[in-house]
This record gives sequence, structure tokens and C-alpha cells, in this order.
Amino acid sequence: MQLKPVSDHIILKPIDKETVTSSGIIIPDTVEKEKPEQAEVLAVGPGKMLENGQRQPIEVAVGQKIMFKKWTPDEVEIEGQKYLIIKSEDVIAIVE
Repeated sequence: MQLKPVSDHIILKPIDKETVTSSGIIIPDTVEKEKPEQAEVLAVGPGKMLENGQRQPIEVAVGQKIMFKKWTPDEVEIEGQKYLIIKSEDVIAIVE
């Protein structure tokens, strides 16, 4: 199954944070993790429809790594894989 975003939505693959601390302590999967703030862009919608009938372009592209507002994404799970869906206005930076 493939996801195709509509309007100004972006589909993301979360980037897991390091599970080993700098001192070498391994954090098990059973510890509740915070929501991710970085992700890789998997798909981008066509853009928000403006009142004049044109579409507002989205500033990110597939394959880029981005930072977004922490509590913004909707989480979905399809075939055992977790995805995040956000609106383009919730992107705060592109990680280079």
C-alpha cells in the first residue's frame, strides 16, 4: 500500500534517536520515547489551494530531512511501518 498526500500534507518517516547514551548506557525499547522532532520526507502533496485557484508550492522535497513542531504530527501505522503526517506550515527547518 502506498500513501499519497493531498493538499499541503507531507508524509514522513521518523528518524529514531540514538538508543545508546554518550556514556554507553543502552536505553531499551520498553522505555517510553518522546515524539520525534526530525524525519525524512517520503511524499509531498501538490500544495495548498489558494483563493485565486493556484497552488502554494511546498518548500521541502522527497528525501530531505526536516525538523517540525513536536506535537504536530498525526501518526499512522500501515503494514507494521509507522509514518507521520504533517502540514507544510509545521515544518520549521531543513536539516543539511
